[in-house]
Amino acid sequence: MLSTSPFGFQELPASEKTAAVRGVFAKVAGRYDLMNDVMSSGWQHVWKHHLVQSIQLFNGIRLLDVAGGTGHISRLLQQRLGALSMTGDLQVVDASIDMMRVGRDRFFDHGWPQPTAWVQAVAESLPYPDASVDAYVIAFGLRNVTDLAQSLAEARRVLKPGGRFYCLEFSRPTNPILTRAYDAYSFGIIPRLGKLVTGDAASYRYLVESIRRFPTQQDLAERMQGAGFAQVDWVNYSGGIVALHRGVAG
Repeated sequence: MLSTSPFGFQELPASEKTAAVRGVFAKVAGRYDLMNDVMSSGWQHVWKHHLVQSIQLFNGIRLLDVAGGTGHISRLLQQRLGALSMTGDLQVVDASIDMMRVGRDRFFDHGWPQPTAWVQAVAESLPYPDASVDAYVIAFGLRNVTDLAQSLAEARRVLKPGGRFYCLEFSRPTNPILTRAYDAYSFGIIPRLGKLVTGDAASYRYLVESIRRFPTQQDLAERMQGAGFAQVDWVNYSGGIVALHRGVAG
């Protein structure tokens, strides 16, 4: 069992990490999606489009959108299921009730069909039976968990044999020149944008630091294999700033 867990460049007692992360998202929930647009210059939509298009859908599929926050990925999944004339059981799971409240309100305000459920839970302990889920999707959330190994093991536990795991996350640029430019933007600009858009620079300093503490593409792939996933691969987007990892539950 972990004694500490990274919180940006700090190490916190593992027992305090979840509350600290919840505090970050409570402060930025109302403008979280707007800030994602601003700091990514709209590229988040491209990355999420690639994720959703890569998911193997079928009629009656049961999907978990883990760390689903305001429901952005779930809305894209709803749209794709509708375009394919399919239905499914789509549940948003997040540790932050503040993020999900923003999501529920937005779905209601726009008249969108709500996901099957909004479930407050952490990735390390999901309230689902073994082998009960067809697809597990986590976008820009895995770096915020307290225990990465346990979160991957829990994803493997709830997936049916042959079920698929999809993780979209910030990763490592593959070009040294891009790395330098990305670091300058991340540390010099993103916290200032966070202050301007959300009134909170500290939360976005945490975001930048959490990205730097997250495993590399190869390291995450090896951890997935260690958790029992097969056919593990990844695809880099925007020169490796973001990567999509995929695996199949054995």
